[in-house]
Formats: sequence, structure tokens, C-alpha cells
Amino acid sequence: MKIIRNNTGFTLIELLVVVAIIGILAAIAIPQFAVYRQKGFDARAQSDLRNAATAEEAYYASNQTYKSTGDATCSSDLLGCTVSKGVHLVITAATSSFTGSASHDNGSSKVWSYDSTAGGITN
Repeated sequence: MKIIRNNTGFTLIELLVVVAIIGILAAIAIPQFAVYRQKGFDARAQSDLRNAATAEEAYYASNQTYKSTGDATCSSDLLGCTVSKGVHLVITAATSSFTGSASHDNGSSKVWSYDSTAGGITN
């Protein structure tokens, strides 16, 4: 008499190998995720600084003067200027130019600077 066995499923060793592989992949991916997240926060600070510079130029076109502002008052001082949560933004106006700086609490601790005479962002 022949006994028919139907062995379906995974062995304990196969399951342990799969769990080990998933653990190794997670150990590699989690630190990279933190770096990507930090870069995203830096990009948010740069974007807010560019938007504030555009709003500052629009203000100058209407009033022939630049306006100093910060992250708390940017939206009320300059039309179209919004500051994201966690971004610290400062715009300092002079007679014929302005400078600005922005950073994010969760970013790479870089401070991004904007100079209207140079026309761009630097860090």
C-alpha cells in the first residue's frame, strides 16, 4: 500500500532565510530614507525662499520699494508668499536690492541664501 503525502508549504529554514533577507534590505533602506527625507526638507526651504523672492519682486513692481519680512509675517506682508511648516525665512530689504535666507528644522542644517543682485540661491 502506497501512502500519498502532499507536502505543501515552506520549511522553517526557508522562512528564516526570507526573514533574514527582508531584515538586510530594511537595514539598508531605512538610513537612505532618512537622507531622502532630509533632502526633501531642504528643497522645501529653497522653494519657499524662491517664492518669497518672486513675491518681493512683485511687491517692488507695485510699490517701488522692497519690504523686510520674516516667516511669521511673510503671507501678510507679501502677496503670494507662503511659508511651509518648519521653514525659517528672513527677507532683509535695502534701497535697491534685498537678501533672504531660509532653513528647515528637519533639514541638513544648511542655510540657503538669496541675493537679488546676484539673482539666485546659494548655500
